[in-house]
Amino acid sequence: MAKLNFKATVLKNLFSKPATRLYPAEEKIYPTGMRGHVQNDMDVCVLCGLCSIKCPTHAITVDKASRTWSIRPMSCIQCRCCVDNCPKKCLSMEVKFTEPGREKRTNSFPQSEKAIAEQEALMKAAKERAAKAAEAKKAAEEKKAAEEKKPEAEGNA
Repeated sequence: MAKLNFKATVLKNLFSKPATRLYPAEEKIYPTGMRGHVQNDMDVCVLCGLCSIKCPTHAITVDKASRTWSIRPMSCIQCRCCVDNCPKKCLSMEVKFTEPGREKRTNSFPQSEKAIAEQEALMKAAKERAAKAAEAKKAAEEKKAAEEKKPEAEGNA
């Protein structure tokens, strides 16, 4: 009886396609919704640090002084908390897995010069707007004080 089952299995395998794929020639097709590794678009990132705060394993480190964003891929559990909480939507989940290695590594992403220049320009513009608003407020207060003094001077005369 066992020989009969074996012959059926052999015949079935002879006429069916292989269960494995030809690795270098055929790329793996990942299912939809699969989580891979975290990728950061540093041209958009403002280094706010919300991703490192929300990361349950503290795999993400944001260093504002040296303008770098780094992740330890072997500590990341692909929970997607960082991606969901990013205000600028610069984080994304790549469909590929992290490649294995002999030692644990940290992937660092330095901020590009273009992004640094844009952020500095935005900060400068915000400071200028704040200074103009403070100036306008001060002028309005002075005008209001002058109007209040004017009727008092007319009433005394």
